[in-house]
Amino acid sequence: MSVHDDLTSVRRCLDELTRSVHRLEQQLGGSGLEIRRVRTDADHLRESIALLSEAAASPAKPRRPDLVPIPDTPYDSSLWTDSDDEGLGSRGRRAP
Repeated sequence: MSVHDDLTSVRRCLDELTRSVHRLEQQLGGSGLEIRRVRTDADHLRESIALLSEAAASPAKPRRPDLVPIPDTPYDSSLWTDSDDEGLGSRGRRAP
């Protein structure tokens, strides 16, 4: 099955669930917390399926990160003044 077929099947099942909840609401009365919670959950499912359908209709293309050109020219040596050499410590000082 394709994603479209699966989403259509889920919508049909959700429609049947909504009809069943409506019948229960009429039989039990719509004032109870439990039936309101079930109705709200069914509504949330409907919203979630709508969002999922939108996402499936237009899949996001993987975006390549922006490339940053690195020049072949050497860096300015003043950038490294007062820097520590990794593992060796600061220039001009002795290791303990």
